[in-house]
Amino acid sequence: MASQSTKQWGVTPPISQSLPSEKELAANDALMAELKNQNNFESPEETKRRGTVLQALQKITVEFVKQVSKDVRKLPQNVVDAAGGKIFTYGSYRLGVYGPGSDIDTLVVVPKHVSREDFFEYLPKIIKRMAPNDAIQEMTPVPDAFVPIIKLEFSGISIDLIFARLAVASVPVNLLLKDTNLLRGVEEKDLRSLNGTRVTDEILELVPQKTTFRTALRGIKLWAQRRAIYANIIGFPGGVAWAMLVARVCQLYPHATGSVIIGKFFRIIGQWSWPQPVLLKNIEDGPLQARVWNPKVYKGDMFHLMPIITPAYPSMCATHNITMSTKQVIIRELERGGDITDKIFTGQLQWKDLFGKHTFFTSDYKYYLSIVAASRTKDAQHVWSGVVESKIRTLVSNLDNQGSIQVARPFNKGFDRVHHCKNEDQIDAVLNGDLKYQATDVKTETTDNVKDPKHAAAAEGGAEEMKMPNGDTEVPPTIENGTEIHTIHTTTYYIGIELRQDGNKRLDISYQTKEYKDKCLDWANYNPELNSLVIVHTRK
Repeated sequence: MASQSTKQWGVTPPISQSLPSEKELAANDALMAELKNQNNFESPEETKRRGTVLQALQKITVEFVKQVSKDVRKLPQNVVDAAGGKIFTYGSYRLGVYGPGSDIDTLVVVPKHVSREDFFEYLPKIIKRMAPNDAIQEMTPVPDAFVPIIKLEFSGISIDLIFARLAVASVPVNLLLKDTNLLRGVEEKDLRSLNGTRVTDEILELVPQKTTFRTALRGIKLWAQRRAIYANIIGFPGGVAWAMLVARVCQLYPHATGSVIIGKFFRIIGQWSWPQPVLLKNIEDGPLQARVWNPKVYKGDMFHLMPIITPAYPSMCATHNITMSTKQVIIRELERGGDITDKIFTGQLQWKDLFGKHTFFTSDYKYYLSIVAASRTKDAQHVWSGVVESKIRTLVSNLDNQGSIQVARPFNKGFDRVHHCKNEDQIDAVLNGDLKYQATDVKTETTDNVKDPKHAAAAEGGAEEMKMPNGDTEVPPTIENGTEIHTIHTTTYYIGIELRQDGNKRLDISYQTKEYKDKCLDWANYNPELNSLVIVHTRK
């Protein structure tokens, strides 16, 4: 059996197995100090509270399964007692890279006689009954999402609960999801739900040193967020993709510090021979007739520009949304990050310089598109803005094919605003991007901070099955000092446009913007009395 020092991690041998130098250890200490300074770690008290909430959710899950088994399915007592039920975590919490205010992505796994309908009908009631007094600040079920979800605030901790049913009679507390045979007989929605935990667990198993991996991933996540290149829906890598990239570099330098991994990350990933896929292990076959990423078999897989492949069966591409423009932006940012880390290791710069904020709005672009989605009610706007966001990457792809455009870079989040208008002229101005009538008592929020579950569900492509809130309701104005006040909710998305240096300077994108707008307005639940969409061209 190979020793730890000679074990190969991943699909190729390591580049270096050198142990850290004193200088590298010092750089790692400085990195950790800066991450703490950037408020990247939560307090021990908050971490303890997360554990308490998860323990409560495990008890609630067992009670939920027991109640459905006994009262709804009328099963024998011995079956009820053995039915079990278990929660699993995934995402940043499971990877160990969560910070203050982070969500806990949580999967509820149940036996075959408990349905998704039971999950939405009974679990919320049991949560409210079993949780401590005033512990549930908010709970929003979204049963018609692409991955159906219950979002709640439990003792100040944000929880995203998803559901999976296994084709087994019992889910014991010691059950693990690694065995691919557990996927037999599982519905597609359940398979998608199980995938998050299975991928996260595989990533952790495939890195040489978990502590090093977590340190490096915290740094890369913070960098990607500050540089506005962290958003799967818009066309950048999401959390899982960035984690897999960091994990691959850890495999190549199995004894390196987190600081060295970050430095190597920028050069290795920045010079990667795309579209050669990033793999943490060889792609495996499994027991299902499920689609597994394979560009030799599936034509669509051939068009993935920066394929990063999930390690758990069935393997999928986590970065299929990346466009030609977002790929260019990512590679530029990787080069910039590499230049900065080189200077950090020579003492010319500090880690805080790596985490500097983007300059998307201040100096990066001369031309912008503002995509203004608007609705007459807040609930309707959450869904409508999600629909509009879900199609932005298709607009970017079409702009990529416009001859005079070098880069069409979408900003990675939208801006939610509330406006108070007194007449139709003011409303029309707001719908065209004017901020003159923005409410002074409601601050602008970004969509990632609002974290509305219905917006997220629509943005992830689940809007076709969603109904428009207030869709049949005429919204009356409010009266203030005898004057009618119309409230308009807007979400604005921005795309920065960089023209080719050697191309035609005339920028005509009327076809691309019209096609995008038509796709949005074709949504079955679009209501012109309630919703609007305007695309505004801006030159700085």
